[in-house]
Amino acid sequence: MNKMENMEIKQLVVSMSLPIIISMVIQALYNIVDSIFVAKISSDALTAVSLCYPVQTIMIAIACGTAVGFNTLLARYLGEKKFDYANNTMMHGILLGFVNGLVFLVLGLLFSNVFLSWFTSDSNVVSLANTYIRICTMFSFSVFIQIIFERIMQATGNAIYNMVMQGAGAIINIILDPILIFGWFGLPEMGVAGAAIATVIGQFCAMLIGYVITKVKIKELDIHMHNFSFSISILRKIYKVGVPAILMQSVLSFMTVFMNMILAPISAMAITVFSVYYKLQNFLNMAVLGITNALIPIVAYNNGANRKDRAIEAIQFSMILSIFIMAVGTIVFQLFPKQLLAMFSANDQMYGLGIPALKIISLSFVFAGISMVLCAALQALNKANTSLVITLARQLVILIPLTYGLMKFFGIHVGWYAFVVTEFICTMYSLFEWRKIKR
Repeated sequence: MNKMENMEIKQLVVSMSLPIIISMVIQALYNIVDSIFVAKISSDALTAVSLCYPVQTIMIAIACGTAVGFNTLLARYLGEKKFDYANNTMMHGILLGFVNGLVFLVLGLLFSNVFLSWFTSDSNVVSLANTYIRICTMFSFSVFIQIIFERIMQATGNAIYNMVMQGAGAIINIILDPILIFGWFGLPEMGVAGAAIATVIGQFCAMLIGYVITKVKIKELDIHMHNFSFSISILRKIYKVGVPAILMQSVLSFMTVFMNMILAPISAMAITVFSVYYKLQNFLNMAVLGITNALIPIVAYNNGANRKDRAIEAIQFSMILSIFIMAVGTIVFQLFPKQLLAMFSANDQMYGLGIPALKIISLSFVFAGISMVLCAALQALNKANTSLVITLARQLVILIPLTYGLMKFFGIHVGWYAFVVTEFICTMYSLFEWRKIKR
């Protein structure tokens, strides 16, 4: 039975989205746990790691964007039974992982001071952030190659192994965090450096697991240098699809950088609060992104098969799931903001800035969930440009100027309402576009 065409829609959406949701939530969870342990060192340590977050998101954006182009080409060659081309493409993907890692190693060593000077002049925070960012960029090849292995699993229909890779990496990171940060079991107390080392060890282990799974389980492909023949054509094909994907993924990174620049003149704690909020909210975002990642192929397939009724049903059910997840998140943020912040060893200053921030921004969650689902639906229906416009508006074009203006003239607490206004406007536009398609 072709499940895309015949399986009951609700069951199809849940069965396809659940493994992705689990993988993504694991990633969000270990980011939160990492920050919780770092916060126990000092507020300066948490601020330092918060300043490094945009660099990490840029690395992930480039890794995921490259992997999208790689996955598209690899899946095509596998579908055409061109296994020599598929193997060569795989080897190019792994090579690109090393090259991208080398680029970030150089950037981290040479320009981390310049980057950090945009946000703070506190020498202790800069020193801690430099330590963290340099360790993460020095070994960043692991995360680039790990994501290539994840796309190999997807292209060969073995996405279930992604949970093994990501789960193992996250668990190793979480276990090592307190051991290396606080110097348990006779090890030296390493502080922020320990957090960074735990992160890169987790990523390296996930990469190794990906290599072993590919070598042992993926029979269609063979990791070996004799399958490699350097090809500009393959690189061009990868980045023809990959560059737009990188740009889409990078929107979040730029939004974080601009938000930090807006918040820096207010206080370092304001940046910390925003980082904590974003890691908490990312927990919800990842769940919705799991749904949208499953939704895109379902809608695209059924639209192509002239089953518009199934495509519409999938979109509507995904929207209901998304609204439910975001509504639960809103309730938690409204009722328990102090408890959420307490996980990060909050002091009075963090409570003073953080409680209003969490309560106000969470009012935008349901709108954000609707926009995310409709953006995915528009992509699946060949309306990628419209989806891009909505994404840019949500995270840059409307949000950043509005936040800057409100905070400049009315203060930080009013400034958080920019998230609510932005998400409401973008949801209304998304629904307008959706109604046009539905007709």
